[in-house]
Amino acid sequence: MWTRRPEWTRGDRCGGTSFPVRCERPTRTLKWPTANGPPSVRAIESAFQRPGADRIFPRGERNSFSGSGVGEATEPPPSAHPRFSPLLPPSSNPLGKLRKVGSMKIGIIGAGNIGGNLTRRLTALGHEVAVANSRGPHTLTALAEETGAKPVTASDAAKGAQVVVVTVPLKAVPDLPVGFLDGVAEGAAVIDTGNYYPQQRDGRIAAIEDGLPESRWTEQQIGHPVIKAFNGTYAQDILDRGHPQGTRGRQALPVAGDDPRAKQVVRDLIDELGFDTVDSGGLDDSWRQQPGTPVYGSRGDVDDIAKALAEASPERTAEWRA
Repeated sequence: MWTRRPEWTRGDRCGGTSFPVRCERPTRTLKWPTANGPPSVRAIESAFQRPGADRIFPRGERNSFSGSGVGEATEPPPSAHPRFSPLLPPSSNPLGKLRKVGSMKIGIIGAGNIGGNLTRRLTALGHEVAVANSRGPHTLTALAEETGAKPVTASDAAKGAQVVVVTVPLKAVPDLPVGFLDGVAEGAAVIDTGNYYPQQRDGRIAAIEDGLPESRWTEQQIGHPVIKAFNGTYAQDILDRGHPQGTRGRQALPVAGDDPRAKQVVRDLIDELGFDTVDSGGLDDSWRQQPGTPVYGSRGDVDDIAKALAEASPERTAEWRA
């Protein structure tokens, strides 16, 4: 049975958790000063969102499973780090372009900060979203009314889904329903946003302590290949730091995974949310974006993220060991 830990406090989270330590998030608003720069993706979306969806959302509740883009639009420069492959979208108008990947059926398992804010953004973009938590669909009424997402169980969230987001604490992953991914659409991309916090939350997981990448462990537990993304992203950034394609300094997210097709689906979806991406390699290389690495919690652009990935060390420091 999944349970909540009431002693945890609310806060800005990376990967749906409360333990990013790289920097404090400055106070921000969602409205870009029109005299100083282009509108954010969220401002553009508000023209066609359902009633109430263009409000300024507060920080979401904690995960219930627990869990400068400025200047004129321009083509981002090639990465100085050829090992890592940036997604460099073209721009064909002054504000860049929002790639529309087409309406998809998306299941989100975990309705905390990351899961809740992804629900808000993805429904606003026109995707069909089903969302689940550990306490049951009846506890998601407010989020459903706010966004139009469908509150369901974990297994139902994945049923027929083309993309599934698993955003629960690592210690809760083995307790997910057996076979909850059995009903996904053929070729579905499964996103893992999780992080290993042995001292703060998860306790000791021997395989990870012995060097197994965190997302590889998650993949083994759920029996389905995963794409690692959003694990070092502050939840509030999902709402208010997205910008159109081609915006100089557009924030970039690292993405790791073994399936090129599934990885591209995830990168395209992140692009639609208003962020560039950097391919950080296969899942065995995903340690480069784990907690304690230079890229974890970074709000940099493509070149910043590629540089941070290249500088990562596979050694887990004492702070991130049990």
